[in-house]
Amino acid sequence: MVTSGVKPAGRSAGTAADVHAAKPGCETPPDRADAPIDPSGHRQETMPVPPEPTAVIFDMDGVLLDSESTWDRIREDLTRAQGGVWHDRAHRAMMGMNSAEWPRYMHQELGVGIPPEAILDHVTRALIERYTEQLPLLPGAADAVRRMARHWPLAVASSSPLAVIEAALRAAGLRDAFAEVVSSEEVARGKPAPDVYLEAARRLGVDPTACVAVEDSTSGVRSAAAAGMRVVVIPNPDYPPDPNVMGSAHVLLSAISGLTPDLVSARAGGANS
Repeated sequence: MVTSGVKPAGRSAGTAADVHAAKPGCETPPDRADAPIDPSGHRQETMPVPPEPTAVIFDMDGVLLDSESTWDRIREDLTRAQGGVWHDRAHRAMMGMNSAEWPRYMHQELGVGIPPEAILDHVTRALIERYTEQLPLLPGAADAVRRMARHWPLAVASSSPLAVIEAALRAAGLRDAFAEVVSSEEVARGKPAPDVYLEAARRLGVDPTACVAVEDSTSGVRSAAAAGMRVVVIPNPDYPPDPNVMGSAHVLLSAISGLTPDLVSARAGGANS
């Protein structure tokens, strides 16, 4: 079960003091025959030790980029311009959907009066233009990625269109840090299905259960957990994860600047603390 002390709001750089770790694995029953015995003669509870991570896989929107509001503005403007009806639930409803799913949602549920293919094209071009002008890179994100890349192969597993992911990583100067980049438009189902994370692990050539995922949203945490990965959660203060999914977190951080190799190895990896 995760113990949380995460700051609920703000996108500050954060400090090491903002780290809160969950106990990995489940408690071992105290009457297990192979459980160690303490000096009083009682069997001690133990925790299974997970393997050392072999790869780290990042979500992009909300983890590396403070981009959710940009998505909101672009899709809301398009909806209203094309005769649709935007509502406050629309963004959260589309979080995690892939590039086939959310344009269809906008066309069918919001009443956007152009085909889904045209919706996707418009939003993709608008996002790339915005990111080229001013990339909303979160404080500490670039340094955190570089730290991780010195220790493990990295991938991105994002719901953004592939062209948008590539443009954002190039603008951030981080494309070379990632061995693989996977968009959920390349798999059958978007998040919370595990498809995009499983595909990222497949391309890296690693066991999904030996990967650590870095996520911020309800659908993303569910996706990574369903793929069997350990999850570092950095809650998005504007769209915080459902408390019911936080039990899937192995580590909670208030900001990506707090993500370090030692933390990933010790808390989400092979050493209990």
